[in-house]
Amino acid sequence: MLILIAKRFAFMVLTMIAVSVLLFLVLEISPGSVATKVLGQFATAEQKNIWLEAHGYFEPVWYRYLAWAGNFLTGELGESYRFKVPVGDILWPRLWNTAVLGFWTFAFLIPTSLVLGVLAGMREGSKLDRTISIVSVLTTSVPEFASAVFLSALFVFGLNWLPGTSGMISGFDFTQLILPVLVLFLYDFGYVARMTRASMAEVMTTPYIRTAILKGLPYRQVIVKHALRNALIAPFTVIMLQLNWLLSGVIVVEFFFAYKGFGALLLEASLNQDIFVIEACAMVAVFVAVATQTIADIGYTYLNPRIRFS
Repeated sequence: MLILIAKRFAFMVLTMIAVSVLLFLVLEISPGSVATKVLGQFATAEQKNIWLEAHGYFEPVWYRYLAWAGNFLTGELGESYRFKVPVGDILWPRLWNTAVLGFWTFAFLIPTSLVLGVLAGMREGSKLDRTISIVSVLTTSVPEFASAVFLSALFVFGLNWLPGTSGMISGFDFTQLILPVLVLFLYDFGYVARMTRASMAEVMTTPYIRTAILKGLPYRQVIVKHALRNALIAPFTVIMLQLNWLLSGVIVVEFFFAYKGFGALLLEASLNQDIFVIEACAMVAVFVAVATQTIADIGYTYLNPRIRFS
């Protein structure tokens, strides 16, 4: 088991190195382009050369890459030319805001989708199964921007129950999170519930479940001890994938509700060609993607002993 975990972490490190090389080649290989984005298009050639020399851009490419990667490892992410502050000063607070949004989304999403998916899979073809399936398909079919507009029209302008924007959170105000969390919940609920339902329905038709029921074991014991563990393998993988989607895929929701999170920062940096912020956001997003996949692989071995002992 320890060897398997070590292999997963080694693969994670190699993936991060490969992505960092690719990111460096795309954004840093042309020093003149970097200087133009940082100093502006009206900077003179002399100003660009002074800046490039001061930041080591006249060194060999391999040396520049090692210095660039080393700065990331030590937390020196450069300075945002749009915000005129170190990148870390704006990246980590924005990342925390998205973490708060993600925490409450998953706090409602995971238990609701798993419970309803399991119930639908246990009673395949029943009215409950059809109802949950229809609701799941409907919620997943509606994109985030459409549900955000609809919910805002209803709860902000119609009923005047909730604030329409989240803005910069100071402290914790749950009312500012309700609409963003609800939009993300509705969009992702159907996907996880349908995956759970399909996995549970497949497990319920396996011979060992039928044998356990025919032997007279209590139905609750059959579901909890035998069916549920195998049925959660696929949903667990899907949920881990959603962490990466939440980090970089909530741009629409954060922009719509003026929520100062990671997705909104990435959008703003891209629109303004804030190269050091883009690099930092890209590396953070890739790290989360690779880390969640590594955790999913390790968790998968615990849920499926056949992989653990193979």
